[in-house]
Amino acid sequence: MSDVTNAVARLVEHGPAVPVMVLASVAALITTAGFHAWWSRRHGHAPPADDTGARPPASAAPGNGAGIVEAAAATGTHAGSGAGSDVAESALWRMRTTVRDTPGSLAVLCAALAERQVDILSLQTHPLAEGTVDEFLLRAPGGLTASELAGVVSAAGGADTWTERADAHDLVDAPTRVLGLAARTAQDAAELPLALRQLLGRCTIRSLPATVGAGTAGDVPPEGSLEDTVLRLRAPEGGLISVERPYLPFTPAEFARARALVELDARLGPRIPRSRDVLTLPEGSDITVRRADTRDVAAAKAMHERCSARTLGMRYHGPVGDVDRYLDHLLSPRFGRTLAAQTASGRIVGLGHLMWDGDETEVALLVEDAWQHRGIGGELLGRLVAMAAETDCEHVYAVTQASNTGMVAAMRGLGLPLDYQIEEGTLVITARLDPAARAAARPPRGERIGKD
Repeated sequence: MSDVTNAVARLVEHGPAVPVMVLASVAALITTAGFHAWWSRRHGHAPPADDTGARPPASAAPGNGAGIVEAAAATGTHAGSGAGSDVAESALWRMRTTVRDTPGSLAVLCAALAERQVDILSLQTHPLAEGTVDEFLLRAPGGLTASELAGVVSAAGGADTWTERADAHDLVDAPTRVLGLAARTAQDAAELPLALRQLLGRCTIRSLPATVGAGTAGDVPPEGSLEDTVLRLRAPEGGLISVERPYLPFTPAEFARARALVELDARLGPRIPRSRDVLTLPEGSDITVRRADTRDVAAAKAMHERCSARTLGMRYHGPVGDVDRYLDHLLSPRFGRTLAAQTASGRIVGLGHLMWDGDETEVALLVEDAWQHRGIGGELLGRLVAMAAETDCEHVYAVTQASNTGMVAAMRGLGLPLDYQIEEGTLVITARLDPAARAAARPPRGERIGKD
């Protein structure tokens, strides 16, 4: 696997002239090494783009996730068992079940599904030390319930069965999905947490510091660890990436995929997209908005020095003398994305942060005093929320002081449904990003006049 990662890294180091598809072709080796021959149709466990994970039924029991295999999952073939079913009245399901690793076990299960007019659109296998976890994409008659489907599978020898309703996004096969995630990760370091979430389903991903202690990098071997519903991987910057999915144990194949993405990220090093927008603010000034990272710490500290104590206090909710120590964390792509607004001379006058907080997503703004009330905060916030929507976040929240009318106005300017909670002067504003609300959201107000 390290040879594959080295090859991907060498391609990216040659710069943007390397086509993304070339990168993707090399990354494909990550997902296929060491497993069964390819079948004619493929599908993976990664959830659809509009659903970052699964919701298990109440009766779902944990599967068998013991062991570590240095490989990715095999993919399955179309076993069309439901010919004649009425597609207009059918439903798509994702199902995972454990079967005995003996000849004929899978055939018995497929025959049982065929008897209920269930069409197997794709099949993916996850070999374990004992038995095999089979993951299906099914088209079933609309009247067949989740419990009835699980009953059919159980009677045919399946165990620890888990089901979830699927949609058309699930028709994308596993290699295509993983290649896309690898390409996105290669282009932008901030994509790694999002790629892991889309790869592994509804899960909680946390980045922990590189300190010695329980649950930190000092306790995890270099190759990572897999413990049933928790996997831990050494982060490229020396910390720890922890992924938890309580309702469904991780398989060794999923662990290998996650480790391959993290290893790819480590080999490529710091990187962010180079594009930038030049905007005309309502007052007529031109401002450049671009991605920022830890290489901008010095410029961000200089902006802190030009900000008043009141402005810094509104942003950081603590002693203003300590604000510089937050910047390494805030500007790290491992914890989210940062946008910087800078003048024609290159001076940063505004920062907007989109921070991954476990299952939540937080937004925060800081605009230098001399540049406030010119629309910069609204421009940054609109772009941050658009980024969150692209990652299928259901909502974003901002924590500020009740007296921070500028932040309140910026959140209201999004045109999204808002919830307000206030306690002891601290205000939490949450914007809901459901599909209907995202479609109705107003774009940033500045006029784009160019892009690098």
